Amino acid sequence: MVKKVKEYRIHDQPVEDISVLEPEATYSYADYLKWNFEERVELIKGKLFKMSPAPGRGHQEVNRNLMIELGSFLKGKLCKVYSAPFDVRFPHSRKTSDKETYTVVQPDICVVCDPENLDDAGCKGAPDLIVEILSPSTSNKDLNDKFKLYEEYGVKEYWVVYPSEKIIEIFYLVEGKYSRSERYADTDLVNSYVLNGLNLSVQEVFEGI
Repeated sequence: MVKKVKEYRIHDQPVEDISVLEPEATYSYADYLKWNFEERVELIKGKLFKMSPAPGRGHQEVNRNLMIELGSFLKGKLCKVYSAPFDVRFPHSRKTSDKETYTVVQPDICVVCDPENLDDAGCKGAPDLIVEILSPSTSNKDLNDKFKLYEEYGVKEYWVVYPSEKIIEIFYLVEGKYSRSERYADTDLVNSYVLNGLNLSVQEVFEGI
């Protein structure tokens, strides 16, 4: 007996309840824009990923410290820094429609240096730098799914922050691969290729936790 394949219905109307969505369906950014439920979600290659509940205090402290430092460094510069919730879409090109865009994520922090990548909805294209602050519920996604995603779409620097260990690990894109990385801890000053001249104290990043 041939097993019947279940068909998934993509909703054309606004969706108020996340439970009506099919977890195994493939969704686009156009679908994403119709979702009015409270839960925060991301799409990676059309697949739905629920985001974790409100971050803990340590996560919030690190996020705040980084935003203060990066915001101060970038004041008056072309590059702009944004904090979640902030939609980052990864289309195949700038001409790709919402219906043909299958990935939209909300990094903890991102830096965008090309004004052409910014619009009223957020960022369309790869940010130059992305920061993800790990938590137990997101570590697997951040270190695997998002790592591969950011590498594929050409994010020049990917910062992974470990609040419990008080470590910042930076992956640098070299010839399309994250083939070089550096770890910073204790009294180190973070070096950035994208943000040339940045002197970011690791101790200040983890101040308060």
